[in-house]
Amino acid sequence: MQKGNIGVTTENIFPVIKKFLYSDHEIFLREMISNAVDATQKLKTLAEKGDFKGELGELKVNVKLDEKAKTITISDNGIGMTEEEIEKYINQIAFSGVSDFLDKYKDNANAIIGHFGLGFYSSFMVSDRVDIITRSYHDDAKAVKWTCDGTPAYEISEVEKEGRGSDIVLHISEDCKEFLNKQKIEELLNKYCKFMAVPVIFGKKQEWKDGKMVDTDEDNVINHVEPLWIKAPSTLKDEDYKKFYQELYPMQDEPLFWIHLNVDYPFNLTGILYFPRIKNNIDLQRNKIQLYCNQVFVTDQVEGIVPEFLTLLHGVIDSPDIPLNVSRSYLQSDANVKKISSYITKKVADRLQNIFKEDRKAYEEKWDNLKIFINYGMLSQDDFYDRAKDFALFKDVDGKYFTFDEYKTLIKEEQTDKDGTLIYLYANNTEEQYTYIEAAKNKGYNVLLLDGQLDTPIVSMLEQKFEKSRFTRVDADIVERLIMKDDHKENEIAAEDRENLSQVFRSQMPKLDKTEFNVEVQALGENGQPVVITQNEYMRRMKQMSQFQPGMSFYQQMPDSYTMVLNSDHALVKQVLADCNSNTAETLKPILSELKGLQARLSALHQSQDKKKPEELTQEEKDDLQNTEKAINEQKSKKTEVLDGYAKGNDVIHQLIDLALLQNGMLKGQALDVFLKRSIDMIK
Repeated sequence: MQKGNIGVTTENIFPVIKKFLYSDHEIFLREMISNAVDATQKLKTLAEKGDFKGELGELKVNVKLDEKAKTITISDNGIGMTEEEIEKYINQIAFSGVSDFLDKYKDNANAIIGHFGLGFYSSFMVSDRVDIITRSYHDDAKAVKWTCDGTPAYEISEVEKEGRGSDIVLHISEDCKEFLNKQKIEELLNKYCKFMAVPVIFGKKQEWKDGKMVDTDEDNVINHVEPLWIKAPSTLKDEDYKKFYQELYPMQDEPLFWIHLNVDYPFNLTGILYFPRIKNNIDLQRNKIQLYCNQVFVTDQVEGIVPEFLTLLHGVIDSPDIPLNVSRSYLQSDANVKKISSYITKKVADRLQNIFKEDRKAYEEKWDNLKIFINYGMLSQDDFYDRAKDFALFKDVDGKYFTFDEYKTLIKEEQTDKDGTLIYLYANNTEEQYTYIEAAKNKGYNVLLLDGQLDTPIVSMLEQKFEKSRFTRVDADIVERLIMKDDHKENEIAAEDRENLSQVFRSQMPKLDKTEFNVEVQALGENGQPVVITQNEYMRRMKQMSQFQPGMSFYQQMPDSYTMVLNSDHALVKQVLADCNSNTAETLKPILSELKGLQARLSALHQSQDKKKPEELTQEEKDDLQNTEKAINEQKSKKTEVLDGYAKGNDVIHQLIDLALLQNGMLKGQALDVFLKRSIDMIK
């Protein structure tokens, strides 16, 4: 028996491995099985090169769980190791068996996974002791056993073992006993080893018999040694891709379509990316792309390899050229990764472009699902916008689709304002904004439907990209002012009447939390709505943008700003004005007379005092000005009280306000109940 110390630079290598070198304890099983697959693949390579002339037999890896003995054993019938190789590759951590092997067989070793060295030592994350029982493929090789208890000390002795290969026995430590659970091991094997290139066996297949599950004689092979992505696309049918998708994501709807990646220069990359059917919940759909290294699962955190917007896709990427740290869990940034990312972006853009050109109708049918991918891509990558602008679509409220250029041509004549700016009108809810949409259509305008999760930032981006263009929601203003033309109709109503109308409506507006109402009077035609509520486009958009940009969060605290526009041409508004004037005339007469006199006096005071410098004014002059201004405010307050008192008892005013609020989904609770009762009373 030989004893010794492992050739490491510190006594604390095992605590380092256990705590820091590997980010996740569970990857020990992947590393152990990857090493077993390596050993098997190496033997195949030796046989192909003629350096091994024996019988290969059935190459496989066996995983055995013994809950009583508290062990997990990973067995292979690969090349095995001699005592000298154990000394080099296990005891001297700095060396790597794969490095030497690749040097010798660099032209025929593409299927070799990772390196043995440090990968093997991941076993000590979960084990009190690890045994290696191994026999080299050489004819005269003797079997040896290596044992280590998690310190630098080890023992090597000769043992009996039939056949070539290695058995790695992990004696699981007390604080990791969850790995002695059969279901847990099955879960890890399915996660990490499902597509390894050599059959991985875990026990026997089971069947239901006599009221319980019992083992059969058939090996339980947990992996597919030839997954779909390594096959030639020309040999596959649509059903093959759909079946594989269901295998990867059993509970998902059928994908929209897929892209089969297959490149060997300037880097190696294979895989299949699927476009799933989604419209919202971006974050819930992330981490669905699985990264493999020569069919060994590495991670589903693929940021950095896949462009951010494509992390919404599902599928598999497999590349031996992506650099990984020893745990194969975290990607390191380098030139290869950037090249792969650019390649995937180009492949996705090309595929979308081809689908659009070959079958536009089918592409349009998929657009509602595709939109979130393409919008996210255009927002996050300038180079993707340059590609996507030719196949990104606008959809209008009638369900018609247009490319950006087609839509510009469609609206250019009718929707260019007096300053030459092209106005893109849009709605984000066809039900809630129905009246505004119809008003716009009646003016000959087209209205886009922008109801997607990313449409607010997309609108802001397109305003930067499009020449002299602006997006405006249909309820941002009265239809006459959405696209300002030279023929804008001026108000014919007297200024005092406008002021009175505004006040009687303003005084009855509800007090809503974080909501401000402005009231104005406009001539909107006899057939226009009597009262219309609009919302400022800039402030509304800033509040929506603040959801995407943390630095704009102060907009969230600002109140929503609405304008209630009274149509002075409408019979009901005229009726309110006439009724107001007749009912308040006598009461207002002395107030208005006093107000008129005070305003004339104030004007005279200003005229005389404006000729003097402030320091030349006497105290009496200053007091006279101040008292006159105070008296005017008092008379205005009296006038406001009279108008407010009138408005309070006018059901038509309340009804018109409530109808406008109701149309905008702002009439709720008690206010809605009052409106309903008033409506019944008014039609009795």
